[in-house]
Amino acid sequence: MQKLVFINLPVADLDRANAFYEAIGAVKNPQFSDHTATCMVFSETIHAMLLTHDKFRGFTPKKIADARETTEVLICLSADSRDEVDGTVAKAASAGGRADPGPKQDYGFMYGRSFEDPDGHIWEIMWMDLEAAKAAMCDTANA
Repeated sequence: MQKLVFINLPVADLDRANAFYEAIGAVKNPQFSDHTATCMVFSETIHAMLLTHDKFRGFTPKKIADARETTEVLICLSADSRDEVDGTVAKAASAGGRADPGPKQDYGFMYGRSFEDPDGHIWEIMWMDLEAAKAAMCDTANA
């Protein structure tokens, strides 16, 4: 069985968060959603659980970080092309997110950008030409 990834994110406004993630291509799974949480599906193996602050507090005794002020994690998803990277960031910006809170990364064989969701969580979107990356690593190892 493939391992599944569930990213749990506290959100201030569940409806706004749902609309944002649907705008960037995630699909709501109603089976695991209610008025306190929404399961947003990116792929068969990657899911984001959007949790109201009250619901999130039920899983941890720690204070919920304000993601606009502090960073606890950077989430990175792969893309199939450079155009998909740019398109996803554009969708995020038009849906209420902020494009490129960090610098763009362009190494030829790897291209990445980022966006910040309305709650301040930073997502990176990255495309990589695996064959070119392998060649670049071999060149570095042989230098």
